[in-house]
Amino acid sequence: MSVRKLELSVGELAERAGIAPSAVRFYEEQGLIFSRRTAGNQRRFHRAMLRRVAFIRASQTAGIPLSVIAEVLAELGDHESPSTQMWEAASRRWIDDINERIALLENMRDMIGSCVGCGCLSLRECHLLNPGDEMNKLGPGPRRLLRDG
Repeated sequence: MSVRKLELSVGELAERAGIAPSAVRFYEEQGLIFSRRTAGNQRRFHRAMLRRVAFIRASQTAGIPLSVIAEVLAELGDHESPSTQMWEAASRRWIDDINERIALLENMRDMIGSCVGCGCLSLRECHLLNPGDEMNKLGPGPRRLLRDG
């Protein structure tokens, strides 16, 4: 009967998680995962880090920035792994942000569609990208730097 290893090396964690060893080190530098050092100064990761890496990768795939992922993982202890309940709570937090990004992208799509038919092809005259351009009325040049505008 085999005994499951409680700790993994950088290479073992990387292989099991399907990521590069450099990603393991990066996640550790960012405080997303933790290790201990052996007497020979080698990193050893608790098995819980496998679930943390899976959580990080799934979150990144959903477009969540590492800084936001770190906020969620900060609620865990060094050897804890994310639970199903934690993932559900995090995803509820992130839904509003994702919906805002979807609305922004839809707005951008709609603006680009209307801009193509405009024909101005000029940032100086574009009322969509440069609405109410007061500086343009003063003529060309770095008006704010010249202080005559």
